[in-house]
Amino acid sequence: MSKLVAAAEQACTSIRWMIRRDMPEVLEIERQSFAAPWAEQDFLRCIGQRNCIGMVAEQGEEVVGFMVYQLHHGKLHLMDLAVHPAHRRWGIGAQMVAKLVSKLSLSHRRKRITLIVAETNLGAQLFFRAQGFRALRVLRGHLNDGAEDAYLMRYRLG
Repeated sequence: MSKLVAAAEQACTSIRWMIRRDMPEVLEIERQSFAAPWAEQDFLRCIGQRNCIGMVAEQGEEVVGFMVYQLHHGKLHLMDLAVHPAHRRWGIGAQMVAKLVSKLSLSHRRKRITLIVAETNLGAQLFFRAQGFRALRVLRGHLNDGAEDAYLMRYRLG
């Protein structure tokens, strides 16, 4: 794909709150993105909490990506982020991370974003590193019922 086409696609991508009718597309993106995908109940349980927010990236009427994050005192924690395989490497993931970063504020003492990424998911590690995240530590046996290590990564404002 040319850079010009990718820039045009990025320009027509909007990010909005996730609503219930987005769930079929979100679940399909989740299923195509992860070996151990969240189920619909996982999304609904998370988003049903007061401190959990879901957002989707949309092109026209099509959901092409999503993210779910939690609000904590002093930080945001990114729980899940995925872009439809047919729309990857178009800057959509970077737009979603930029939207998350825009929610940080020194004056409101919310200065960090944290996330956990599988040790085997090199693509995600490199993506988040390119967005300004740094690995803090290894979480031994953290994923897949203790079978897989993960990295705790952090973005820090200021």
